[in-house]
Amino acid sequence: METTQSEKLSISIPGEMAKWVREKVGTGAYSSNSEIVREGLRLLRNQEELREKKLTALRDMIEASLKSGKPIPAEKVFAELESRSHKRSR
Repeated sequence: METTQSEKLSISIPGEMAKWVREKVGTGAYSSNSEIVREGLRLLRNQEELREKKLTALRDMIEASLKSGKPIPAEKVFAELESRSHKRSR
């Protein structure tokens, strides 16, 4: 649980999302609309942090490869980037 002070925001979401939020609260899966939004934001933050860690690891691998004198073939790098791009677009 976060211990920071709450701040009230006003947001607009599409009707279909609003319906889904109301259904989730109605089933008791979440106690409030705000709880759902907080959970979604936590997940988004975690996803972005993981993406940043993966990018850092990839940069570190490339740097280590360049320093070792055994560079990673460009085809392998581009294939990996293309694979990741396709996974994200699904």
